Amino acid sequence: MSSSQEPGPGAARETPREVTLDEGRPIGRRVFLGTVGLGITSLLWGQAAIDLLSKSTSALPQGVRSAIPFGQGWRIYAVNPPFPTFDRASWTFTIEGLVEKPITYTYDQLLALPAADQTTDFHCVTGWSVDDVVWKGVRLDDLLAEAKPLASAKGMEFWSMEEEYVDTLTLDQAAMPDVMLAYEMYGQPIPREHGAPTRMVIPKMYGYKGTKWCNRIKLVDRIEDGYWEVRGYDRDAWVGDSNGL
Repeated sequence: MSSSQEPGPGAARETPREVTLDEGRPIGRRVFLGTVGLGITSLLWGQAAIDLLSKSTSALPQGVRSAIPFGQGWRIYAVNPPFPTFDRASWTFTIEGLVEKPITYTYDQLLALPAADQTTDFHCVTGWSVDDVVWKGVRLDDLLAEAKPLASAKGMEFWSMEEEYVDTLTLDQAAMPDVMLAYEMYGQPIPREHGAPTRMVIPKMYGYKGTKWCNRIKLVDRIEDGYWEVRGYDRDAWVGDSNGL
């Protein structure tokens, strides 16, 4: 799912294609544009995935809710389907940019780093939440310990195996105690639809900041807009205090 020439966060993107439901019925143009306005270029729906592992959610706006058959759990989004695939034998995680020592971890090396557990709520900017999500992963300080960011680094870019998806945090934001690169969810390896093998978890920010299928961190000297920020969303996506919410 990666390209040989990866675009930067502010690069131009193609117009999103029409969204189609599982049964093949296309969503009308008005609802589709409303959906894109909420930050969804593609929705992949499977009832088992939608209903998976959720205690509670709140509904999306009526115009979208009436067009899409929601379940009672996670809403599974993708901007460039199908979902990326994970091969444990060949997958690597790279830390590069403004660091003393660029480093690449294998999956097993990543799992050998100091681990952290947490239970936090997940909030999507489109209006729904999932309570008490159990995560396990690596705090960014432990992940960066060997690479050693330079004094000139001001932030981080988080790149996804899902082509063209990137988002950012300042170093202060990345240092929040509940920010992690997660590799387990509810005591099991993160499922493919949730970002396997690793995804960013940033509980104080809306879900679009938590890059799924994450396989690269780049330390940078300035923060630029990520995938959804280019499309009008707030760079600092604080839950309850951004995006007009």
